[in-house]
Amino acid sequence: MRLPHFRRGLALFAAAAIGLVPLASRAEGKISIAQQFGIGYLILDVVRDQQLIEKQGKQQGIDIQVDWASISGSTGMNEALLAGALDVVSAGVPPMLTLWDRTRGKQNVKAVAALGSLPNYLLSNNPKVKTLKDLSDKDRIAVPAAGVGFQSRTLQIETARVFGKDDFKRFDTISVSLPHPEATAALIAGGSEINTHFSSAPFYYQALAANKNVHKLISSYDILGGPATFNVLYTTQKFHDENPKTYKAFYAALVEAAQLVKADKARAAEIFIRVQKSKLAPELVRSIVEDPENDFTVSPHRTFVYAEELQKLGVVKNKAASWKDYFFEEAYAQPGS
Repeated sequence: MRLPHFRRGLALFAAAAIGLVPLASRAEGKISIAQQFGIGYLILDVVRDQQLIEKQGKQQGIDIQVDWASISGSTGMNEALLAGALDVVSAGVPPMLTLWDRTRGKQNVKAVAALGSLPNYLLSNNPKVKTLKDLSDKDRIAVPAAGVGFQSRTLQIETARVFGKDDFKRFDTISVSLPHPEATAALIAGGSEINTHFSSAPFYYQALAANKNVHKLISSYDILGGPATFNVLYTTQKFHDENPKTYKAFYAALVEAAQLVKADKARAAEIFIRVQKSKLAPELVRSIVEDPENDFTVSPHRTFVYAEELQKLGVVKNKAASWKDYFFEEAYAQPGS
């Protein structure tokens, strides 16, 4: 069974409508996983293409049925996870931390693994805008989820640093929710109100190459102090505890996929194009996979910066002592931060 595409805000309705089996009655040997779109999910593309969960399950003497779903945006992901329509979801570090914070003592959502350290670039085609201080009410910043998503939360951290904690939402008023493809097209074409975009790969590669006026103001790596995790996988305590063999096979599959990407980047690029049915030029995809800025690893990097900064801003109420507070223990085998 393949889960349908969920649209933002409709996950709960969809779960009820198609009669998905709730987590309470799911048996060991089944796992449903949702991912978003883009090369930041390469590790999952490899897991899926190479059937690594099934392979790792067989090594433990268990047949695992894997269902894959595609959801755009963290809101739909989180709703589906809490509704029991999905076992594992994926999104940026800030949305995961928000759910960890809100479910403590209840569903106890925690991260399974990182999906890689990849930067996001804040781009502008306005030649007068060189830094955050140059942005004004006349500018419009495109982000996937204004005010709450990975890009907005990252920008809020830097805004608090530059303008003060009380003004950390300064740029929320000029932020516009727009998917990366549409925002990229607007930035390249110029002439629209969208002249700034907090962009992820492969979109910032395309924008920088297509329009000489497009330039980088700052990257998420600059804001966080170095290479940092972009997306993570997360699930509930219930699924983790009640499906030990399935969970172990899943985590082992992620580790194996990351090793494959590092060992054969050309093959990994081919898998991405095949699984995502991407129309990107193969040479562009390969250059992104080979870019030293992009590290496709399951080890979390600088996630604790988010935990600390978002707690200071009041976005996250619970204070984490370390990254291990919001990751399940299987991840402790890898170095992390």
